[in-house]
Amino acid sequence: MANKGPSYGMSCEAQSRIEKKYDEGLEERLVEWIIVQYGPDVGCPDRGRLGFQLWLKNGVIHKLVNSLYPDGSTPVNLPENLPSMVFKQMGQVAQFLKAAEDYGVTKTDMFQTVDLFEGKDMAAVQRTLMALGSLAVTKNDGHYRGDANWFMKKAQEHKREFTDSQLQEEKHIRAATEGPPRLA
Repeated sequence: MANKGPSYGMSCEAQSRIEKKYDEGLEERLVEWIIVQYGPDVGCPDRGRLGFQLWLKNGVIHKLVNSLYPDGSTPVNLPENLPSMVFKQMGQVAQFLKAAEDYGVTKTDMFQTVDLFEGKDMAAVQRTLMALGSLAVTKNDGHYRGDANWFMKKAQEHKREFTDSQLQEEKHIRAATEGPPRLA
């Protein structure tokens, strides 16, 4: 909202709490990953929340998600010249969110379009990028570039199958270790 005035009272307190969640160290790590992932063509943002926001908004976030997909597959179509109309720019951010969701990022890890577009909650944008990086490391499909230690690897399902004889044996072991039933 370009015509939004300053916040007062509880709105001001809420916005300041949101702004305190922004991590400048995490910003540096995310910038480093994006440059390694896509290449030096994306440039480098000005330091700080505003520089990071403008850098991502100007097509970098789209190039990042496209680089995680196989060659020839571009889930986000980025025009030669970025659109100047606000609703088209917001549509580009929405395309990124859809591509990230298709990649496997959960809805609870996603930021809202206004969080990036208006800079409302850049910490939420950081969390989404962290989730995207963690998922890329976990998938291990060869499209992730960078240090695997930059992101936490997500837990994967490890299903176990037991035979009937193993289950029966477990019942006997449990009965022997529990002892006789006691009265309360």
